This record gives sequence, C-alpha cells and structure tokens, in this order.
Amino acid sequence: MSELTIFTLIGLAAATCTTISFLPQAMRVIKTKQTRDISLSMYIIFSFGTFLWLTYGILTKDIPIILANAITFALSFIILTLKLRYK
Repeated sequence: MSELTIFTLIGLAAATCTTISFLPQAMRVIKTKQTRDISLSMYIIFSFGTFLWLTYGILTKDIPIILANAITFALSFIILTLKLRYK
C-alpha cells in the first residue's frame, strides 16, 4: 500500500469517527425537540469552523476533509437550526 493511501485511510477513519459522533445528538434533538442544554454560541462557532474546513478541503481537493466536513457541517447545522427554532 502506498503512503498516500495509508494517509487517506487514516484520514477517512478519523473523519468517520468525528462525523458519527454528531449523529446521536442530531437524532436526539430531532426526536425530542429539546435544545435547552445545547450551547448556541458553541454550535454557531463550530458550524462556521466546519464550513471553513469544508471550504479548505474543496480548495485543496482533500477527499477525507471534504467528506467529513460536509457531513459534519450538515449535522451541526441541523442541530443549530433546531436550537434556534426551539429556543
């Protein structure tokens, strides 16, 4: 296996772990509509940071960064939107 492939696999594994970590929170907020304990400022900053990482990934054509941050941004944006809706 080439070095690039190993790095890509490590990146994809890391991306999978960090992305999946948002799924339980998103599912819980969608199901319960409870957002009182979620920090609005944290999700605003996090969503913006994830969007910037996604932009970086697109500009550098880095597939693990693009995939991870596209999905993570979508999940964090859902949580942020629901936080604002159910505030």
